[in-house]
Amino acid sequence: MAWLGFAKLARPALCSLPAASGHVAAEIMDNVRALIVDDSSVMRKIVERSIRQAGINLAEVKEAANGAEGLGVLKDGAVDLILCDINMPVMDGIEFLRQLQSVDSAKGVPVVMITTEGSESHVVQALSMGARGYIRKPFTPEQVKEHVVPLLEGKK
Repeated sequence: MAWLGFAKLARPALCSLPAASGHVAAEIMDNVRALIVDDSSVMRKIVERSIRQAGINLAEVKEAANGAEGLGVLKDGAVDLILCDINMPVMDGIEFLRQLQSVDSAKGVPVVMITTEGSESHVVQALSMGARGYIRKPFTPEQVKEHVVPLLEGKK
């Protein structure tokens, strides 16, 4: 399978399983506001594209180049989903998670770490600090769907 950054992949169909509220899964995936935190602007665009290809309709995408910028973005408004790299300058993803706990607008917002970090200790640390999942780079839209859609379904 080609790496996301360079392949145009077909948009997978959403299953229409009823959610607890009686809405179909497609409705849960509509109008999602996401924050993508990564020091690479190219990677932020790849993450955004993979979310869309996973069948998630993004109403708004906010971007930040590091954790400190991400915290600043959250002061300007709430989001439904945060995707965050671990290794970044200024403030890494672990410190971002630590400080995110005191941000009222982020309470209950699922955080998925997207990283090249191969160290189990970093992943375990992120999960213990509140991350709800992680995806290793490179990734496919199917992997994003597998890790993100259940978190959004659980949030609504």
